[in-house]
Order: sequence, then C-alpha cells, then structure tokens
Amino acid sequence: MAISVQNLLKERRYPFIASLVLLLLFVAFFVLSTNTSQPPPLYHLRHPTSHPVISKDNPSKAPTPPLREIDGNKSDTLVDPDSDDSDTGNDLVIKWEVCRNPQAVDYIPCLDNWKVIKSLKSRRHMEHRERHCPKPNPRCLIPLPDGYKVPVPWPKSRDMIWFDNVPHLKLVEYKKEQNWVKRSGEYLLFPGGGTQFKEGVTHYIQYIEKNLPKIGWGIRTRVILDVGCGVASFGGYLLEKNVITMSFAPKDEHEAQIQFALERGIPATLSVIGTQRLTFPDNAFDLIHCARCRVHWDGDGGKPLLELNRILRPGGVFIWSATPVYRDDERDKKVWESMVVLTESICWKVVAKSFDSSGIGLVIYEKPVSSSCYESRKENNPPVCDENAHAKTSWYTPLDGCISRIPTTNTWPTPWPQRLKTKPSTNPNAQDFDEDTRKWSETVQNTYLQNLGVNWSSVRNVMDMNAGYGGFAAALTDLPLWVMNVVPINEPDTLPVIFDRGLIGVYHDWCESLNTYPRTYDLLHSSFLFGNLTHRCEMLDVTVEMDRILRPGGVVVVEDSVEMLKKLKQILHALHWSTRLHQQRFLVARKSFWRPKN
Repeated sequence: MAISVQNLLKERRYPFIASLVLLLLFVAFFVLSTNTSQPPPLYHLRHPTSHPVISKDNPSKAPTPPLREIDGNKSDTLVDPDSDDSDTGNDLVIKWEVCRNPQAVDYIPCLDNWKVIKSLKSRRHMEHRERHCPKPNPRCLIPLPDGYKVPVPWPKSRDMIWFDNVPHLKLVEYKKEQNWVKRSGEYLLFPGGGTQFKEGVTHYIQYIEKNLPKIGWGIRTRVILDVGCGVASFGGYLLEKNVITMSFAPKDEHEAQIQFALERGIPATLSVIGTQRLTFPDNAFDLIHCARCRVHWDGDGGKPLLELNRILRPGGVFIWSATPVYRDDERDKKVWESMVVLTESICWKVVAKSFDSSGIGLVIYEKPVSSSCYESRKENNPPVCDENAHAKTSWYTPLDGCISRIPTTNTWPTPWPQRLKTKPSTNPNAQDFDEDTRKWSETVQNTYLQNLGVNWSSVRNVMDMNAGYGGFAAALTDLPLWVMNVVPINEPDTLPVIFDRGLIGVYHDWCESLNTYPRTYDLLHSSFLFGNLTHRCEMLDVTVEMDRILRPGGVVVVEDSVEMLKKLKQILHALHWSTRLHQQRFLVARKSFWRPKN
C-alpha cells in the first residue's frame, strides 16, 4: 500500500519527514558541489580516479589530414601510411593548466624557485644563481608570448630574431653603446659587438689568432667554452670556422642573454661558477674564453680558476680579456697580482699578452700537459687532488680546492674533422665505439633523414636526451644544425668521449628540469631513455619538461619499446601534439601552438 505524505502527517511521523528532507538536501548539496568550479591543481584528470583513464575515441571521428608544413600558428598532423597506429583512440584525457606566475612565459623551474632562493643563508658565492628544483615537479604548461612566431631560420637568425619571441629590451638600453643588440621594428638585431669587441667580433677573433697562430680555429681548436658569454656573438661567429662553442652565463640582471643566444640558433646554456662544479667532464675543452665575464677567479681560495683547470684539456689555453690585463688603477693592479700568483701555482704558462689598437688587452695562458710541474713546486698549494677521493661526477658536486691530476695517457685529439670518427683515448672499448658510430650513421641516413617525415631544413637547435657516445650528433654534422648531447646521470659516463670527438654536451637528471629557457629547441631526440628513467620518476613529468623546452612546431623523435611509445603517445595526444609511429619502433611527434585557456 502506497504511503502518502498526508497519511504521514496524520500519523505524526515527523522524525521520518525530517530525515527525508535532510537526505534530499544532502543529495542536492553533493551534486552542486561536484559541479562547482574549484581552483584546479596544476594537473588533474577529468575522471574521478587517481590514475589516468584510457578511453576509446569516437569511431565516427573524421580521418586524419595528410602531413603538411607549419602554417603560422596552426598545428600539424603527422601521418605515416606504413605505420601501425591502430591504438590512436587510447588517449589520456587530461585537464591542463597554464603556469600563472608573472614570469611564466620564461619560467625555468630549477632557477626560478624563489621560495628556496629567498631562504638561502648566503649569496656570496652565487648560490642564488644555482639550481634549486621544486618538489614535486610543476606540471603546468608554459604560455606563449603574445605574437609568438615561428623563429627566423638559420643562418639569418644569427643576426636577427623576432622581437615578439623574446620581448626583452633591458640589454638594448643597458649595452646600447657596445652593440650587443638593437631593436629595429619587429626585429632584434645583433651587430656582433660586445664589451671587449670595440671593433667587432670578427676583428677580435682575428686578433686572438694573430697572438697565438697555433690556435688553428676549427682544426686544432674545435670545442671551446665561453664564460659569461653575453648574447653569444663570439661563439656565433666562430661557427663559420668549424668551432663549436658552449656559451654560458647565469640567469641574472643581464636579461635574457642566453635566451637571445638560443633564439639565434647559437649553442648556449644557463650556468654559473658558484659553489658547485660545472656539468662538464674533466679535460673537456680545447680553449676557454672570458671577456669581462665578471668572475672573481682568485675568489674563495682560487676555486673558480681551479674549476676551469679541471675542465680545460691539457695543453689547452685560457684567454682572459679583462681590465686587470691592461689597466693600471689600484684595484686592477691588485687583481692582476693575485692572478699571477694563482696561475703560477697551478703551472699555467703565459704564452701571449698584448694590447689592441682599440685599447683592449688580453692574456693567453696554457695548461701543462703533465702533472710533473705540480710535484716540483716549492709549496704544495693548492694541493693535487687525491684521485681516490676525487669525485668522478659533476652533478651537484662541490667545487674542488685542489688541482685535478693530468692523465698519464694524455694526447691532443686528432685534428677536426678526423677526430669525429677517431677512437678517443678516453674510450676503453674500441669495438663499442666503432659499432655505435656505424649504427648511428646507417640509422640516421636510412631512417631519420628519409622516412620519418621531419623537415630537417627547419631544424637548427637539437638535443639528444641520452647521447651515449654522441653517434647521433656525429651522423648529423653535415647538416646546418648543432646538437646538445645530454648524458643522464644514471647512465654510463660517456661525456668525455663526446668532447674528445669534437662535440658538446652536459650531464643532467631528466627527473628534474633543464637549465634552459622555454621554447629553445627545434628537435628533441632520445633512444631507449624511458625504460630506466621511469623507475625513478614519472613519464608525465619528463613529457611536461619536453613541452617546456621545445618550440611550437618543433619535433620529438623517440626510439623505444612499443610499451613505452604507447604510454608517451597518450600523454602527447593529451597535449594536442600530432604523432606518427614508424615500424613500431620510432615515435615522431610535433608540438602544436595549442595552450589551454584557463
């Protein structure tokens, strides 16, 4: 028998009615609260679970359009008629959020962690310019600058870039008398000037060679480091001489200098000589250059110069162009005298010192080729490092207060370009090296250049995320591009081999953010990186970092297992990237101009 409300009232069942009303109110509140917009986290799923949910796409979805070139801010879709891409429906549905801090367009998580930076006890040794990575990794997406365009192509980009892509004017004003950078309408122009390049960078490079003819740009001297590089014009102009320069500077008040360099298509990275080693191996660089780089080489017991000594190849040279070399005021005299004592204590020999007609001077020091000089010094200060206690890694490793011992088997590399394929002395296994070189030469020629649909003419800045011996980069040296070779810290240490070959690279942990600005690379490459990596951190975090550093329209090429490629493809689809799978082994993906609208 049905029970009516009227009967309930007559029977005075008020407690029951009250309970019923409360239940209805609770249900209504629950429904409204679950549909009300809440401040979203940096990343969350649309499905009410704690893990990504894979769902099938609508079968009636329109067919994918064919491969086409990038047009303005439109995204590409990549299609490979030979690929098995039948699982394209298995995509994660992720709600993304754009990073919201005031400097979000240039956000570098490990260098912009202001909460940690403000809590530092000291800044005397540039601690605030070093890495301080947030935990957990941010998963927001970097917004684009207003008016962002496909970058000016190389080689035109060496001299001009779009202002809207790097809309910073501080250096234009701050260095306007020194011709670092100028604005002209929609462009920023780079005339090749610098603080020490009063007659232009080309004249300065010739002046160095005149002082040290044996330098042999692009033959004997192939791999160099430019400390405090400004906008990297020194390294940019040396490229035409077959010299590859690792230009570096901190993210400091010289606004966007490294961002300018990378937008120009010139190799560069953000770094500082503070309390930790640079992320390079021992005995790596043929030449190190500093033109008014604002580093106090004799500071902290000489540790900054000892760090240069560690990474400079035996027989290599350090070029120092700074006021203590050519000015006689009291302050500069004291710095020079201190530098004399320090360089003599580490057995560096002055091989040239001169003054240009512009009033600029430089001194060139040469590192010894053996450790015998260290044993004959009157004082063992600084001491020679104990090799048993000497740290082998250069990742979050404190600076040494000792002199790195020179290897007894030390020899100068074969002249470029022969050194690219010559077995380096640092490689203990010739067969591995030769097989790696042959494999990458064949794979790049037969697959990467021919069958992946990549427009290589639009590629300038390349990063190999786990470079091994550098075979991928070596196979691309005939193209007008450069490769930043990354050796992950949890992989075998092959970075010395890469430098011996005449290539450049850094150590890095891909569970953290990289020291570079957003939108600085055209192509990211990895070969079987994710298997070991995902045992330590989530693939999602690595993918968000790839999205941060890749330019819109840029390409990712990943060689990996089918399982890893499927997982990666799901995340990339959620980012609105287009993908193609080639031979169930290579995933090719192109980043679109899409950003979520919060």
